[in-house]
Amino acid sequence: MIILGVDPGTRATGFAVIQHENNRSIALDFGTIKPSPKDPLEKKYYFIFTSLDQLIIKYQPKFVSVETQFVHKNVQSAIKLGMARGACLIAAAKNNISVHEYAPCLVKKAVVGKGHATKLQVQKMVQILLNLDKQKKLDEDASDALALAICHAHAFHMNTNFQNILRR
Repeated sequence: MIILGVDPGTRATGFAVIQHENNRSIALDFGTIKPSPKDPLEKKYYFIFTSLDQLIIKYQPKFVSVETQFVHKNVQSAIKLGMARGACLIAAAKNNISVHEYAPCLVKKAVVGKGHATKLQVQKMVQILLNLDKQKKLDEDASDALALAICHAHAFHMNTNFQNILRR
C-alpha cells in the first residue's frame, strides 16, 4: 500500500511517499514543494496543486494523509494555510484518492508515543522508523509529511494496542 503524506503550507509544503507492507514502511520519496516567494498566492496554490498531482500520478498512492488545520492568532495565516490544504484536497479528489486527516498531536502520538513531542523528536523517530540516514538533516516539512504517512499506515493497520495508546 502506498501512502502520500502532505504537510501543507504556502511557503513550503512537505510531501512524503511511503510504501507500507507487513507492518513495515519504506520511504519511496520525500521533500518540500517550495513555490517562488515572488509569485502571487494563486500561482503558489497552483504550483502546490500541480506538484502534488504529479506525485500522485507517478506513485499512484491509495491514500493521502494530511494534517488538519489549526488556527493560530493570525487569521490571515490560517486562511492561507487552508487554501494550501485545499490544493492538496483537490489534487487527491482529481485522482479519486481517499483523504485522511490527522491532528498534529495524534500524528506525534502515533510516531513518538506522546502528543506533545517536539519537532526534533518527531524527526529522529521518523529517521529510525524508516531507517533513513541519521547523518543527513531531515527537513522539518518533509519530516512532518513522513510522520503523517506513518500515522496513516498505523491507523490503517490499527490493532488493539495502538487503539489503546491513542486513547490515553
